[in-house]
Amino acid sequence: MKTRSFGSIAFQSSEIGLGCWQLGGTDWGAVEDGDALSILGAAADAGVNFFDTADVYGGGRSESLIGRFLKESGRKDIFVATKLGRTSALYPAGYSEATLRAATEASLRRLGVETLDLTQLHCIPLEVLRRGEIFGWLRQLRTEGKIRAFGASVESVDEGHLCLAQEGVSSLQVIFNVFRQRPAETLLPQALAKGVAIIVRLPLASGVLAGGFTRTTTFAAADHRNYNRDGGAFNVGETFAGLPFPKAVELADALRSFIPEGWTMAQLAQRWILDHTAVSTVITGASRVAQVGANASVSALPRLSTELHARLAEFYRSEVQAHIRGPY
Repeated sequence: MKTRSFGSIAFQSSEIGLGCWQLGGTDWGAVEDGDALSILGAAADAGVNFFDTADVYGGGRSESLIGRFLKESGRKDIFVATKLGRTSALYPAGYSEATLRAATEASLRRLGVETLDLTQLHCIPLEVLRRGEIFGWLRQLRTEGKIRAFGASVESVDEGHLCLAQEGVSSLQVIFNVFRQRPAETLLPQALAKGVAIIVRLPLASGVLAGGFTRTTTFAAADHRNYNRDGGAFNVGETFAGLPFPKAVELADALRSFIPEGWTMAQLAQRWILDHTAVSTVITGASRVAQVGANASVSALPRLSTELHARLAEFYRSEVQAHIRGPY
């Protein structure tokens, strides 16, 4: 597993991290405690040292499982990035220094640590970002030693630029994949220039870029991907990279002609992201141990050719961009 500088923080992050939303509950299908701990262990054994979670995943279950893993394994080399701001106590209009502090203390208890490595604003309303006072509350928590660093998980490029203008922001978490290439235009270069780490979420576009879905694929009722399965109701632009499911499957099928011989679509998708030097880590999720090893192996793959990058950029411009809905 190769590592990269994590912005201006004195930490070398594994190129492939572990997104722990799947471990929180049923949003991606149920994962038993034992299976979740095995996934965490397999990731650490594969050289993954960056776990991303949130207080809202399973109502704190994801954080608690990570805390249990850290205690039982004795691992001291895992950097845990959590998020706050989407629980009912805060979202959409309960943001205050007191509620932010309470959420931080709750994450500390669940993770079993004295200081959070990184806390991130979790896709909070644009008007709250614009007011800016929430960043001051995070700076205070950092001064008190409750958090080592803070950042933001955002839904759009404009939100990302707002955050980059704030003093002390250490990281940005963004949706960035073959179907969502806009961040590469201005946001990633600016983050790199400012020494702000880029964490990439949804690298496989909620699974469609793993190449295993068809138009007839179905999801469990509680699975968040069932929400806009037929292109109706829309889930904040994240599911299937802001594309209606049938269109996402159609485009994924078209991508098969771009896959290098001997590679999988998931490898192509993740390697494409890693070829952008501004990216610090890619937090691919996993609901099975086998997926952990497959994802981790992408770090060892060679860079894609300049020609292939050009073809994928043209594919995005001509076939994908016009179909994306939601914040971007």
